[in-house]
This record gives sequence, C-alpha cells and structure tokens, in this order.
Amino acid sequence: MTCAPRAMTRDIDWGIPVPLDGWRDQPNKRLYVWFDAVIGYLSASVEWARRSGDPEAWRKWWSTPEARSAYFMGKDNITFHSQIWPAELLGYDGRGARGGSPGEYGALELPTEVVSSEFLTMEGGKFSSSRGVVIYVRDFLARYQPDALRYYIAVAGPENQDSDFTWEAFVRRTNDELVSTWGNLVNRTASMIAKNVGSIPTAGPLTDDDEALLASVRGGFATVGGLIQGHRQKAAITEAMRLAGEANRYLAAQAPWQLKKTDPARMETVLHVAAQAVVDLNTLLSPFLPHSSSLVHRALGGEGEFQPIPVIAEVDDLDGGPGYPIITGDYSAPPAWAPRDVVPGTPVAPPSPIFTKLDESVVEEELARLRGGS
Repeated sequence: MTCAPRAMTRDIDWGIPVPLDGWRDQPNKRLYVWFDAVIGYLSASVEWARRSGDPEAWRKWWSTPEARSAYFMGKDNITFHSQIWPAELLGYDGRGARGGSPGEYGALELPTEVVSSEFLTMEGGKFSSSRGVVIYVRDFLARYQPDALRYYIAVAGPENQDSDFTWEAFVRRTNDELVSTWGNLVNRTASMIAKNVGSIPTAGPLTDDDEALLASVRGGFATVGGLIQGHRQKAAITEAMRLAGEANRYLAAQAPWQLKKTDPARMETVLHVAAQAVVDLNTLLSPFLPHSSSLVHRALGGEGEFQPIPVIAEVDDLDGGPGYPIITGDYSAPPAWAPRDVVPGTPVAPPSPIFTKLDESVVEEELARLRGGS
C-alpha cells in the first residue's frame, strides 16, 4: 500500500516555526498542527516519567517490543494516527526510505492498534459550542452522576456507527437499566443481608440454580474481558448487564424474603450467592462504572477505593515555566480481573442507593437549556 505525500507545513502566521535553516524566520510558514500534536504522546510520557521519580519509566511502553499501545479516537483522526504518527516514528528510528539511525531516545515502537469510533450527534444536530449544541462536562457533573454518562456512552455510543445523544434516551437508560437492573441488584442484596444477617452469610449446600448463576458470572471474566480486549466496549457492557439481569432473576425466583420464615439456612445460602454475584459483577462493570464501583464495594463490606480514579492536579513546570494542570493518579492499583471470594462474617450495613433515578422533567429542562444555548 502506498500513500500520497502529505505536507507537514501550512501557510499561516501562527503556530510552531519550521526548525530548519532558511525557514525559521519565514513569517507565514508553520508546522501543520497535526504533524506536531501527535508528538505529544511521547513527550507526555517522558514528562510523566520525570515526575514519577524514574525518568526512564516511559521506556516500558515506547522501547519494549512486547508492549502494546492502542490509540482511541473519532474516525476523522484516523489518518493522523495511522499515517502521520507512524511515519514520524519510522523516520526517527531510521527506518524510512532514506535510512539513518535512531535519535537520542533510541528506537521507538509503532502503535499496535488504532481504535476509532464513529460520530456522536446531539438531539439530531452536530455538536457545536458556538451554536450551543454542547454538553459541558462541569455542567453535566453538577447535575448528574458521572457513571450515568459513562454508562450511556458505553452502551449507546458511536462505536461502529454514528449515534445520537438524546436526553430522553439518557433518562430512560439511566432509570430502566442502570438504576433498575444494576443499582437494584446491589441495593436489595445489601439491604437483605444487612436486615436479616448483618454480615456476609455462610453458604450451605449449593443447588443447581446456585451453581448456574455463579458459573455464569465467573464466565463473564473471559467473555466480557475478551470483548474489552477486542475493543468491543458496547458488547462488553451489554453482556455484563445481561449477567446482572440474570442475578436479579435468580433473586426473584429464590425469594429469600420468604425463606426467612420457612428455611433461614437456605435464605443465607441464597444471600451468599447473590453477594458473590454482586462482588464479581462489580469487577466486570468497573472499567465502565469506576466511580460507583467503590460504592458497590463498600456496600458489601469492602473498604477504601475499588477502582482508582484519575485526578486533576496543578503542578509547577519542571523546567521553570508557568504551572499547568495535569491528569494523574495511581495507575498501578486497578482490581485483578478475576473472581474474588466473598468472606463470610464481613459486616454489611444498610446501604444507600448507588444510582439516582431521574425525573422525567429532566428531558424538557435540558431541551430548554439546549434551545437557550446554555
């Protein structure tokens, strides 16, 4: 496959001057922004390593052939990441048509995968801040839970075809899926354990129904994990939510609230199985719902944060320039992608709802804001 030549400069008077003799002082010639911008992937890694206390840490990803790198973007950015950036890396490594040898950083690895989504529109229109067709993250988080938006984008986003964000669908999916399926499972499991036992109960002999649910949820680590690995996020969260629905049906069929009087030992077994299902489902859903995963974790007696959350920090420039914000966090602490046995005797307190049910009036309120351009 051959590609047509692409210019790396533009005839404009702003931007980065061309760093070559005879070109630096040209008043109307600058590097094309996408030729320069992609280098930020490497420079940000080097900067992160300097701040981590190990200036060479970035090499684990850029100088190790076994390391895999995936670049996520919208479809209009494909060419910059599948042509321009690899071409720059090949040139830097001395693997271009003109040969040469690697620069001071040594040989750099090419992207492993370029993962692209289609376009997302809003209420039938193209996003545009100038026309007010926009959702500002800070405004959204002031009114709604972050995982409600994460859930909607994961399950209804433009993964393999253009899709449209509507407030009606956002409210419906939040209430009918996130609240009624997953939130309901967590809250009624924790509530029944807190009310009837006070701690994770010990399981007695397991029935075929018990074993079937536990096997289905355990199987989700391979199924959901494989879909995530293949960048099929929509199918992955859909499968995880299907398993949550299966756990809800198990509780409805076993009716532990009735067993309390007729067979309390069996009630405790059912609640143990439900707790085990919730704990493992929380791991399966945590890549998509990281904020609420810690709430679920604590609802079943866990302590601390379950899924580490990145934070925005204001930092000083390492080279004496003006300070700026960075996104950082503990990237070494995600939970293991594997079943985790619940511990009988772990105290469980009456829970608070994990997710907030939205009133139908949200739709008209947000459409009014959209019409008003704010």
